Amino acid sequence: MIPCCLVLLILAHFGCDSGTDKLPDSKESFDRRAMLQHWADQIIIPSYEHYNSKVTVLHVSTDQFTSSPSIENLMALRTAWKEAYLAWQWVSMYEIGKAEAINFRNFTNIFPTNTEGITKNIKSGNYNLELPSKFAEQGLPALDYLINGLGKDDQVVVNILGSVDYANYLTDLTSRLSNLSNEVLSDWKGGFRDRYIENSGSSGTSSVDKTVNDFMYDYEKFLRAGKIGIPAGVFSGSPIPKAVEARFSPGFSKELFLENLKASQDFFNGIAFGKDGEGVSLKSYLDHLGTEKDGAKLSDLINGQFDKSRETSGLVDSDFAKQVHQDNTQMLKLYDELQKNVILIKVDMMQALNIAVDYVDADGD
Repeated sequence: MIPCCLVLLILAHFGCDSGTDKLPDSKESFDRRAMLQHWADQIIIPSYEHYNSKVTVLHVSTDQFTSSPSIENLMALRTAWKEAYLAWQWVSMYEIGKAEAINFRNFTNIFPTNTEGITKNIKSGNYNLELPSKFAEQGLPALDYLINGLGKDDQVVVNILGSVDYANYLTDLTSRLSNLSNEVLSDWKGGFRDRYIENSGSSGTSSVDKTVNDFMYDYEKFLRAGKIGIPAGVFSGSPIPKAVEARFSPGFSKELFLENLKASQDFFNGIAFGKDGEGVSLKSYLDHLGTEKDGAKLSDLINGQFDKSRETSGLVDSDFAKQVHQDNTQMLKLYDELQKNVILIKVDMMQALNIAVDYVDADGD
């Protein structure tokens, strides 16, 4: 059964008018096609290539471990998992095209993982990872449980994972991650890239509108709510330490949060993946329109809020579960700072760009 936190993660809301100032006469002169080309060629495809390479290494490391279970190979597997998880933070927002068709995000990173379901799958040997009911029994969070959560003694973990049933499940998980990633990347390189760029209109099904909605949904539901709000108890009334991302890897949850925050801000600014300098972007779109709020450039307000959220996270322990348990106030403060950009982006920016929100929110924010 999918955990209740997943239900919260996949819900959404559109707020009321915020009084954003804009210059609509300039909208038609902005080159949306150039922005799409920059997104595809300099941000999205390179991000997927990076993730795909890390998932490939993860799958190879799994084969090496299952072929020769040892503490040394377990350490290598854990390193490969961490690198793949960090790389995922740069592609999670692009749930468009093949990624949307195959539920790429849900099959890759639904947390908290269902440890009871995983154990049942392994013991029975009867499972179908292609079923939506198995979202929380696979992906990167399931690997976290298997390689980090089966025991504190590494040799004990090696002995368990080295058994046939566990080794088979471990291999199935990483093989599926690799296959899904290959499928999405191949689609981008096999024709979707051109269709994506050509679909540069201003309708609700245009590439710009869909990409911005995907960006906003990922920020609101997986960064703000999933990584911070749900563990902090914003929606449940009490903290849920077990709901943190990378639950079985103390100290890694904050690293994943910061990586995803940077990916989100870089996308807003049009920064090419792995490079310096800005290209055509949502920031330049807003600046082209002269969009302001309360006498300040909206793009500056959005970037300032990204920076403020990052600054506030400096007061939060690297282990989010520990932070929630010992002093949840700091997590709630971080959530509040992230929420401010929901208003600036989802309401002010999207109204200025005449982009309608295509998802529904019911989490009470």
